[in-house]
Amino acid sequence: MFTGIDEVDWASLRHAYGSAEDVPGLLRGLASADPAEREIALDGMYGAVHHQGDVYDSTLACIPFLFALVGSRAVEERGGVVELLVSIGQDGEDREAASDTYAMACTAVRAGAEVFARLTGDQDPEVRRAAVGALVRFLEEPERVLGLLRERITVERDDRVLLALTESLGVFARRHPGYAAEAVDLLTARSAPSFGPALRLAALGQLAGCAPERLPTDLVTTVVRLLRDRSERPSGRSQEPDRPDTDTLVGHLRRLRPSDEEGSQLLRTLHSALDDRVSDRIALLVGQLNSPASTDRVNAVWMSPGLMREWRADYREPVALIGAQLAAPEDRLREAALAVLEDLFELATPAADHLAALVESRPDLWVRQWERGAPTLGDPVKALARSGDARAVPVLAEVLDGPVVPNDLGHVITHLGPAATPLAPALRRRLGDIPLDSPETYDRATPLLAALAALADAESVPEVLRLLLGVPDGLRLRESVVESAVRALESFGAGAYAAIPALRGLLDTGSAVAAAGALWSVEGDAAAVLPVLVRELTSGRGRRAAETLGRLGAAARTALPELTRMTGSDELWERMAAACAVWRISGDPEPAVPVLRAAWAQNPHTRVPIATCVAELGPEGALLHDLLHTELTARRRHQAALGGYGSHDIHADEQLLRVCRGAVGGV
Repeated sequence: MFTGIDEVDWASLRHAYGSAEDVPGLLRGLASADPAEREIALDGMYGAVHHQGDVYDSTLACIPFLFALVGSRAVEERGGVVELLVSIGQDGEDREAASDTYAMACTAVRAGAEVFARLTGDQDPEVRRAAVGALVRFLEEPERVLGLLRERITVERDDRVLLALTESLGVFARRHPGYAAEAVDLLTARSAPSFGPALRLAALGQLAGCAPERLPTDLVTTVVRLLRDRSERPSGRSQEPDRPDTDTLVGHLRRLRPSDEEGSQLLRTLHSALDDRVSDRIALLVGQLNSPASTDRVNAVWMSPGLMREWRADYREPVALIGAQLAAPEDRLREAALAVLEDLFELATPAADHLAALVESRPDLWVRQWERGAPTLGDPVKALARSGDARAVPVLAEVLDGPVVPNDLGHVITHLGPAATPLAPALRRRLGDIPLDSPETYDRATPLLAALAALADAESVPEVLRLLLGVPDGLRLRESVVESAVRALESFGAGAYAAIPALRGLLDTGSAVAAAGALWSVEGDAAAVLPVLVRELTSGRGRRAAETLGRLGAAARTALPELTRMTGSDELWERMAAACAVWRISGDPEPAVPVLRAAWAQNPHTRVPIATCVAELGPEGALLHDLLHTELTARRRHQAALGGYGSHDIHADEQLLRVCRGAVGGV
């Protein structure tokens, strides 16, 4: 297996962490008789040699030895090594154009694909399961591949391998449309009642992706019934072999897998294939969330965020059902529901009663203690407050009066609006208790300042000034603390009159833009702030200076030449901010509209500030109302095409929709 391994100059090759001289040890570890050593070696291969899908020169050097390993029956658990080869080759295929290294990886795995054909008949079902997927992806003989799949699907008896064969038929049909007809026929046959529910679900998921016209007309009803039939026969589910309990990333990810990973994968495949058939996908979730089997409900809960983050729809029914899972006796189900509801913000409103009941009955969940790091607000309280429900206010008041205030509490309060006004005295007191010279000042102060700013609590001016004037130079993130304090003063408007001297003192510092904006809010003296903001347009803080100048309106006319120049900036956000400012100051849309249209199309993240600008312009913004109308009729969330979902994506999209509705009078 390892002939020639010592002849490779591994020290001259690289992986994610530098020299690849440790790679021979990892390769030999994959052939160890010790299961734990094999898993540690596989973890090392993914962690260094194929780190996050990257391919290095050491990755290429490993491929011949990996093929030798999977071809030897003396090596145990070769299925994981086959999967590693598939990952290396597939990442190479997906990113073939990125570099010669990726192209070479894909070519090398294709060159060895004959091994996968032999392994489809291996004695080890885990090897067969991995091999059928590799066969379809890398053996470039469609007729032969189809023949092997046809043969294997008629003789195979292992449930997990049968599911892999079904998935492979779907992949084959999509990769080789000229040969797809027989693969589709095989899938259609396996969706019939003569087969078990798991195999039928797998076949339906693949048909949805390659031949949706073959799906039954009552798809949702059929799938929900099959899911329940499958759950009623747990003994029929194929089980993954036992693995060692190692302290590796591979082991950690395995422990994080859902208790019913097979069911989760079946549902994920079907949802992915159905894509924009949102009403069908919602109906599937509703059916599964009503299932008597808790594993089905857990899978549905975890499936819901991907749908809700990508598509705009009426989610009241599934959200209410997710909320109902909070009363389930299984911790895993409750924790899954909380994790989802926490990121839904205002969309969690249909679950608010369930959240409030959990919050009331479980004070132990109000604050979450961590083994390392500061405590945070408990998920039930956070989800309830983020939904805007006032029932969170008394609980937050108790937490504020407690011995430890979670640092994220202030940011959560901002979602409660005026309902959180009774919390202002406690917030002021807590802000006044923060040491001025502590390394934790930033972490503790900025969330409280954000909350007081959201409440426009002018009575907190003394506490804010204490922080603004007292934080010593050299403190960790001092400038960020100062700017947070200044933004709070800005929100107080004329109520922060006592802060004017302090704000004027910041006009020659790195916080000049924030201070000028606050001064404008407090005293409305354009002469005091205009020279500062014009100066800052070329300081590296041009975007923020332009945004503030836009607030001055006609009083900032002398800044128009510089702002007009900035509309041609190489930096998108500067162009956008300058265009909004020019339009608001001059009332002339001509230099602004083309810039804003281009920014709207180029980067969806710009849409909230652009829509806000259009809304503030009132009737004058009608020239861009077509963009807002189009956005309101779009089914897909504005950031969905960017990929990489974040916890605030739904909230940002709902904010955009609210602003657009307000600007165009509702749709």
